[in-house]
Amino acid sequence: MYLREYFFRRISVFCFSLSLFSFALQNYSPPEAKKVLDAIEKIKSAPPSTAQNISRRVVVTESELNSYIAYRIETEKEEIMKELRLKLFENNKIEGKIGIDLSQQKIPGFLPPRMTFYFAGKVEVKEGKVRLDLQKLYLEGQSIQPMILDFIIFLVAKIENTEASSINDWYELPYEIKDFETHPGQLIVFY
Repeated sequence: MYLREYFFRRISVFCFSLSLFSFALQNYSPPEAKKVLDAIEKIKSAPPSTAQNISRRVVVTESELNSYIAYRIETEKEEIMKELRLKLFENNKIEGKIGIDLSQQKIPGFLPPRMTFYFAGKVEVKEGKVRLDLQKLYLEGQSIQPMILDFIIFLVAKIENTEASSINDWYELPYEIKDFETHPGQLIVFY
């Protein structure tokens, strides 16, 4: 009797954990994701900016942005990054959570197959490029050095057969976006 109860509890905890994991993957609002998709289409279809209309902008809420990110993760069937959530603050300061699942990959034994990173930093925009100035990084609540995240990025690039990069790299802004700024709970995109 005790053994059966033990296995039932273990199975229940396992199923509950799986349902939480899948809930995180699907926890977004399709109408909010569509608002961001529509904003991207608006930006892509706009004629190049001139001095007269340089102040064109789109405002996206934090919730809409997170729904869009979750939508992309789900529709692109991301195999490794299972979650990315952002919290937006004044002056391009952000905090975030990244869920990584390497359980289906061949990885070194010292790495846990599932990892949750928490970070804080400032997004910098310069000459059509963007980068994250990472100020704090945690793995499962433990403060870590950014080079550990760079190692994970390198490992994922190797798995996906893509070029490795660094968390400190500069990236081109997409869709003719000129600049953006964050405020508590919102992102303003200038194009």
